[in-house]
Amino acid sequence: RYFNDKAIQTIMRMGVANGVKRFWIGENGLLSTPAVSSIIRERGPVWQKAYGAFILTASHNPGGPEEDFGIKYNCENGGPATDATTNQMYANTTTIKKYKICKDFPEIDINKLGSTTVKAADGSDEITVEVISSTETQLDLLKTAFDFPAIKALLDRPDFSMIYDCMHGVNGPYAKKCFVDILGQPESVCLNATPKDDFNGGHADPNLTYAKELVEIMGLDRKGMSIDTGDKAVPAFGAAADGDGDRNMILGSKFFVSPSDSLAVIAAYSNAIPFFRSQGGLKGVARSMPTSGAVDLVAKDMNFALFETPTGWKYFGNLMDSKALYGDTDYTPFICGEESFGTGSDHIREKDGLWAVLAWLSILASVNTDPSAPLVTVEDVVTKHWKKYGRNYYCRWDFEGVSKEGANKMMDKMRGDIPANTGKTVGKYTISKSDDFTYVDPVDGSIAKNKGIRFLMEDGSRIIFRLSGTAGSGATVRMYIEQYEAEKIDAVASEALSELCRVALDLSGMKEFIGTEEPTVIT
Repeated sequence: RYFNDKAIQTIMRMGVANGVKRFWIGENGLLSTPAVSSIIRERGPVWQKAYGAFILTASHNPGGPEEDFGIKYNCENGGPATDATTNQMYANTTTIKKYKICKDFPEIDINKLGSTTVKAADGSDEITVEVISSTETQLDLLKTAFDFPAIKALLDRPDFSMIYDCMHGVNGPYAKKCFVDILGQPESVCLNATPKDDFNGGHADPNLTYAKELVEIMGLDRKGMSIDTGDKAVPAFGAAADGDGDRNMILGSKFFVSPSDSLAVIAAYSNAIPFFRSQGGLKGVARSMPTSGAVDLVAKDMNFALFETPTGWKYFGNLMDSKALYGDTDYTPFICGEESFGTGSDHIREKDGLWAVLAWLSILASVNTDPSAPLVTVEDVVTKHWKKYGRNYYCRWDFEGVSKEGANKMMDKMRGDIPANTGKTVGKYTISKSDDFTYVDPVDGSIAKNKGIRFLMEDGSRIIFRLSGTAGSGATVRMYIEQYEAEKIDAVASEALSELCRVALDLSGMKEFIGTEEPTVIT
């Protein structure tokens, strides 16, 4: 979080010059993305609610001297700015000639809780800046959504242990508040829980490659395969958070839960969570287009409304607000998720890493009500789910920091090949449809185009390519591979998908355009 301290003061001075009268700043200048959404939505009274929020984040690039600083804006519903809003922002940047700033506004101590009132010298204006608890609003909300006593009973079992890796991102204070202060667990459950502006030299991305310390503790390698841990005890449950606190990775003892499977399992066990159960049960689910179809099977079985959207939480927000803002169908209570380790519900309008961890602990608590019985594990829950619904073998290959020019040429070639590829046979697969994903929003009718090249096979397998806009310097190419098996659920994912991965590399011309077929990260 480089430059946060300076940027916060600048944003306040520009806000004052543009007529803003009140500011809420997270203590020490830190707020997780889900906490920002909860504060916009929950902190009152109504007449004092926030109009919106600036989130200073290293994950929305490019920005800053080395593309390590970015700004994200969230609107009054607590969700990310819509396409219409960001398009207007961009249009304004093409014509702006000057900006307003109140250079004489004093620097505010953002490390001290409390309210500061600044009055104009002539008494014509008064500005209030309140430094607020970073954790209070979000934790108060989560305590209403989950059965904390049931979770505590699970955590207190002698045969259950957990570890939560915050990766030196913003999530550390939230994890400590939740698991140490509220649920009474030892501080050792929180790993790397001190926020640092450089993430302690690491890369705060909750996946098998970058959460290396946690993954090893949980008895796995970077491919999700079990390793020999000797006589070391492996925790029953592990989780990781990203730098912003909005994403999550879930692990069992020597077992990796893919984000797509995590979403499907949470939807299937949603009644274990009071937020859904007390509102008559889950009504709707949504996934981003690259996310596997595992949750689709649950939705069909349990009669949930189902949506496939482009990548980006703002598309989920429209569905959540369909009735409240548009007077349309009410799809809430609602669960949504992305294969990029983002999961959440309509309690806020952002993905929420801590929510996902509590959701999984709620599920485990619901299947472990008898403290004298053997522990039902994360792996037990997922395996039972696969036996009922089948398994969507799935992986994502990330090619990070590649040439933007080469990546764009590769995508353009695949777009140009769409007519020729439709109906083509490659290996044992026949491409029933190739396209560039277009989404027509069922709520407001807006259209999002060019959201990913898809190869849809006759047997239901899928290959997808996207360029990521939030992954750092250079370009990041993401390749998604999915194959469904109704009965063969115990294969190694990399082996089950090896032939389809080869087909994907050949269709894309990966080696020709970016110079390698070796991914930086596999999840």
